[in-house]
Amino acid sequence: MMKGGGLYGLRTRELAMVTIVLMCTTFLIWAWEKTPLLSAFLPPQTHLQLTPDVIVSKPVAGVVFSESQIIVGKDVSSFREKFTENDEELNLDLADPENSVQSSPTRQEKNSDLLTTTDQNGEIRTNVSEEEEEAKDKQIQEAEKKGGAEGPTSPTEVEGKPLNMVDQHSKQVEQILDMSTRTGSPSSSSVVGRKDDKNLTILKENQACNYAKGKWVPDNNRPLYSGFNCKQWLSGMWACRLTQRTDFAYEKLRWQPKYCQMEEFEGSKFLRKMQGKTLAFVGDSLGRQQYQSLMCMITGGKERHDVIDVGNEYGIIQARGDARPNGWAHRFPSTNTTILFYWSASLCDVEPIEKTNPNTDYAMHLDRPPAFLRQFLHKFDVLVLNTGHHWNRGKLKANKWVMYVGGVPNTNKDLAMIWKAKNLTVYSIVDWVNSQLPKYPGLKAFYRTISPRHFVGGDWNTGGSCDKTTPMSVGIEVLQDKSSDESAAGAVKGTGVKLLDITALSQLRDEGHISRFSQSARSGVQDCLHWCLPGVPDTWNEILFAQI
Repeated sequence: MMKGGGLYGLRTRELAMVTIVLMCTTFLIWAWEKTPLLSAFLPPQTHLQLTPDVIVSKPVAGVVFSESQIIVGKDVSSFREKFTENDEELNLDLADPENSVQSSPTRQEKNSDLLTTTDQNGEIRTNVSEEEEEAKDKQIQEAEKKGGAEGPTSPTEVEGKPLNMVDQHSKQVEQILDMSTRTGSPSSSSVVGRKDDKNLTILKENQACNYAKGKWVPDNNRPLYSGFNCKQWLSGMWACRLTQRTDFAYEKLRWQPKYCQMEEFEGSKFLRKMQGKTLAFVGDSLGRQQYQSLMCMITGGKERHDVIDVGNEYGIIQARGDARPNGWAHRFPSTNTTILFYWSASLCDVEPIEKTNPNTDYAMHLDRPPAFLRQFLHKFDVLVLNTGHHWNRGKLKANKWVMYVGGVPNTNKDLAMIWKAKNLTVYSIVDWVNSQLPKYPGLKAFYRTISPRHFVGGDWNTGGSCDKTTPMSVGIEVLQDKSSDESAAGAVKGTGVKLLDITALSQLRDEGHISRFSQSARSGVQDCLHWCLPGVPDTWNEILFAQI
């Protein structure tokens, strides 16, 4: 009995120990799943977070431009200067011999000291560059500020405040105008996914590339065409190789997106991708530069006698008294690919109020797309829209434009602020195009953000220049999530219209403008708005090619 009892007691203790061991093991397994043992002894890791408003790297002098901002370096507070919309520019349509018009006296009108002529669309052509009117407007705006002008002067001064609508126009127009005052661009999801073993930030799976992020890098395989030879498509004033300029390092830079590779552009590849299709640029002189750039890129800057002028199919003509047609349209027969540009500086419908009166004013329908788009949209497969630098009081006065909303003269005092009128048009045309997409499921529509200007040390008439040969882009990366053109980003948010975001990356290329150079070698105002070609607009087309 003693032996049996001792043995029984021993088994009881063993069972108790086994139970305790099992309980401890279960607890450890549970704890391991909740908090891995290693992480309990390691310091917490901080994930890299790219702030949406900051472009990181070395600080440079802040340069501001219409409807956009760029912030460089660590101390962002000193770079939050905003450029107010131009309100009183002279009517400058580039320092372009093609834009200087000498027409019959019946088509001439005097605007200050400028000789101007009105074309069939009611738009004024002058012999002065676009930079002058922008700079002039900036001066007047500064004077208005000093004089205590009432009300905000830019979208950034009314952040988060809806417009107070006082007119009796449709609710739809009110909603569009209200949306257009929001300065916040659509918030995009962070591109930061996870860190790999080398502590590098990599993209989440299946995430689209943000081509607006990246940096400029040297590339000896650039340019994509010759500025000497592309005379069939390229305006002489923009071919800086044909001027007295002697530095051409600006031709040797390529845009490298941060998190993805951009497909190498080849003319033959582009034509194959666009086989049987039509690409239309509709906008201002910067849109015209993008059109000419693409034609040079497709052809490699070489003469193409097989390319057919098909302007008549799109009503693109040169009216009597006009220095140039209202656009260009050409077709590559080998692939039946059509590339065209239509001039619509304001991107809204403009029509004469009295069709039989040669001195009539013109109705500028802020909420109506151009008649050209309404007539020919069904023929387009890719559409690229832009506007921006023509929105100023000087232009409206010189062009004899009268604002209309809802088919009647505008009575909304808020729209007297030009940037609000522009935003109404941008939102309206984007909404209209978006409403047409279900009818044309093959159509890809883009709104191209504003191209920056780079005057330093003054404006066009006060010694302003852009004479640098080394770009501010050296060593700088664009890492912001939001577009610098907040108006454009806000307009396309929630629509099927895509953003062709070129503002921040172009802001870094201050050395790529026409500057003081010209074929005539005469001194005059500097063009710090338009670009030398080959040059920056080529990159806009590379990004467009990647997004098509």
